[in-house]
Amino acid sequence: MSSEILNKLSGQGVSIWLDDISRDRLRTGNLEQLIRDKNVVGVTSNPTIFAGALGKGDAYNSQLHDLAVRGVEVGEAVRAITTYDIRWAADVLRPVFDATQGTDGRVSLEVDPRLARETEKTVAEARALWWMVDRPNLFIKIPATLEGLPAITQALAEGISVNVTLIFSLERYRQVMDAWLAGLEAAQAKGLNLATIESVASFFVSRVDTEIDKRLDKLGKAELKGKAGIANARLAYAAFEEVMNSERWQRLRAAGARPQRPLWASTGVKNPDYVDTMYVDELVAPGTVNTMPEKTLDATGDHGRIQGDTIRPFYEQAWNTMAALKEAGVDYDDVVKVLEDEGVEKFEASWNELLESVKKNLVV
Repeated sequence: MSSEILNKLSGQGVSIWLDDISRDRLRTGNLEQLIRDKNVVGVTSNPTIFAGALGKGDAYNSQLHDLAVRGVEVGEAVRAITTYDIRWAADVLRPVFDATQGTDGRVSLEVDPRLARETEKTVAEARALWWMVDRPNLFIKIPATLEGLPAITQALAEGISVNVTLIFSLERYRQVMDAWLAGLEAAQAKGLNLATIESVASFFVSRVDTEIDKRLDKLGKAELKGKAGIANARLAYAAFEEVMNSERWQRLRAAGARPQRPLWASTGVKNPDYVDTMYVDELVAPGTVNTMPEKTLDATGDHGRIQGDTIRPFYEQAWNTMAALKEAGVDYDDVVKVLEDEGVEKFEASWNELLESVKKNLVV
């Protein structure tokens, strides 16, 4: 049975997605169970998740053996393994996709993070993954680096649905929305059906607190800890509303385009002193997505506090929080730069770990 709390969250217009995937989760029917019992209507993945999945159990052994027998190169083997899982998950979620007319029932697959600073290669990789998975409910994840912005526009212009990932700053988020609008305009100019092109913008939350809290400790300003991530995300939603009220968006909407929904990512609480559902409870607003690790999903279903819209009534409070952080000596621009660089590096490290793991197991 679905949790009353999760039902309430869904009823507030928040789509609940699972931030995890594995072959074992798929073959045991666990994903179907979460769709049925935990209101899950989408799945996100990343290189860290795949590296972890491959390191557990024997679910990938048969495919690894076949790839080894065929002499497949390690990079292509990784694509074969990851697209297999994503395709399977997309099929499991297809009824949700159909029931929501394409809004939910989506599964995200990230481009090789080593390409995060290379526009042309990112676009080429996005095309290849879109072709390999070949499911309408796929999202290709493209990092929101400066080099990623034109890749986002190009992918959308070609009809590829995009999950823009690794967004930390409000300025970069506005650039992401501009890249998205430009992509839709280019797609419209080509005569593509805009209703079939979906996008979300993954705004990271807990990592902002982790970095800023560390700096607040050094500054002796502990009273401001644990506030930045939520304030930053709330102001992102304010920026989203501004774009939704723009003439530029209204023209595209009239042509059949769908909004690029804000997606709250990195919602697992890193500090055990904080309420374990804070990045869910405090970021409720219509037309959003919250992608959660299973631990956060379970905690929310058990004791989350869903109290209506917890974003729009708190814009002034959010601005005040950011002003207080600046006055305390926190350099916001440096924080978001560090977080973006670290995010790319961490996913590159996970990708390399995944490559090594596959290479080690490509043995006949």
